Amino acid sequence: MSMSAKVAFIGLGNMGGPMAANLVKAGYEVTGFDPMPEAQDKAREAGVTVAGSPAEAAKEAEVVITMLPNGKLVLDVYTGRDGQEPLVGAAPQGALFVDCSTIAVQDARDAAQAALDAGYRAADAPVSGGTVGAEAGTLTFMVGAAEGDIEQLRTVLEPMAGRVVHCGDVGAGQAAKICNNMILGISMIAVSEAFVLGERLGLTHQALFDVASTASGQCWALTTNCPVPGPVPTSPANRGFTGGFGTPLMAKDLGLAMHAADSTGTDTRLGQLATDIYQQFATEGGVGRDFSAIIEEIRATGGETEESK
Repeated sequence: MSMSAKVAFIGLGNMGGPMAANLVKAGYEVTGFDPMPEAQDKAREAGVTVAGSPAEAAKEAEVVITMLPNGKLVLDVYTGRDGQEPLVGAAPQGALFVDCSTIAVQDARDAAQAALDAGYRAADAPVSGGTVGAEAGTLTFMVGAAEGDIEQLRTVLEPMAGRVVHCGDVGAGQAAKICNNMILGISMIAVSEAFVLGERLGLTHQALFDVASTASGQCWALTTNCPVPGPVPTSPANRGFTGGFGTPLMAKDLGLAMHAADSTGTDTRLGQLATDIYQQFATEGGVGRDFSAIIEEIRATGGETEESK
């Protein structure tokens, strides 16, 4: 596939917009669609041709990328449920459909099946790295695809990626993402609880960080996304928890992990507890804030001490 290949990009929001822009910079001819006028304008400025519908965007595409908020929307766009022309069927035969949304494993498989049934090739390739990674072109793509499609996928994902990991067949990308984010959600709560306990025991944030970051408590939630300001100057805690990975997104991903745990009969007690904590926080103090803001909730909900009883 040449770098001047035609790509359709459906969903030009906070993630999709910068991703599509990086494809344009790499020399791809990108036609996109988004229902929001603001997203359309930004995409046009970045050199994306904006179409009037998803199907119109896909008319000449060799690769069709979707980056949408949830599984229902992906399936609706693929199959055209709202009286719109289906995305599947609109692209030329032989096109490769790539869904980069984070959705349930079964939704990813259903979407891929819809494309396969219509004679296309299909892959799921959810991402990690947030809006910063989308803009910088350093996203990690977790890919579920047939072996024969990996080379073409790597070529088209490369301008948007720092890393492309082939996780297995269709659906495996979503599986890897939700398992990873379950670890992340649980570990951020653990790190936050430790810092609050440390504060109440008279430890400075720096002292605890210097120990845990080089000892057995070391993890990404601590060393990259530290929930207190100071030890990691680039973490969202240093800017009032703005930017980063939004609490509602963490709540959503944990919900997807629990859905998968239920459907596979997997005992995920800490996963369930983290999900409950984040889903509540997402409707309260976590709106519009990085998921590390959970530390403030932990500080606020401390009970009475043994000594004060």
